[in-house]
Amino acid sequence: MKSFLELAQARQSDRAFVAGAKIEREVLERIVEAARMAPSACNGQPWHFTVVTDENILADYVKAIVGLGMNKFVKDAAALVLITLESTNFSSRVGSGIKDKNFPLMDLGIATAYMTLAAEDEGVGSCILGWFDEKRIKELAGIPNGRRVMLIVALGVAAGAKRRKVRKAFDEVVSYEKY
Repeated sequence: MKSFLELAQARQSDRAFVAGAKIEREVLERIVEAARMAPSACNGQPWHFTVVTDENILADYVKAIVGLGMNKFVKDAAALVLITLESTNFSSRVGSGIKDKNFPLMDLGIATAYMTLAAEDEGVGSCILGWFDEKRIKELAGIPNGRRVMLIVALGVAAGAKRRKVRKAFDEVVSYEKY
């Protein structure tokens, strides 16, 4: 079993999946459960996760995700998880207004990170997508007006090897006591 740091070091944005590979429903449920358990401001839980796995339906989503040459690899994903911004509780809304910070968007980011780390733990490749035709995605998923699909996570069996992560040096991005 990998430590959390090892998961964080291993997790990458996979942009090539094995065509036709499937992910067991139980594995998908554990991945989404990790996101559901993520912390959120004032426990607002401003999210809804729509899991799409049916091959015939996935093809329509792929058309709404691939655009201007972006995200072509999604055609081989075994599943897509739509991450929809939902209304949050009163405390989170008030806190966001007072502190001038969009807590619900931060919460979605945290939940998405949990999801992709859980996928890594399950041996499933993932890629977080922000480039897609939101209007078409909402139509396909039957998402009500007034809701936003903020992110989509593509999941599949990674076709490529792990890449060496390139990050800024620790001392360049971390300081103690003062900036």
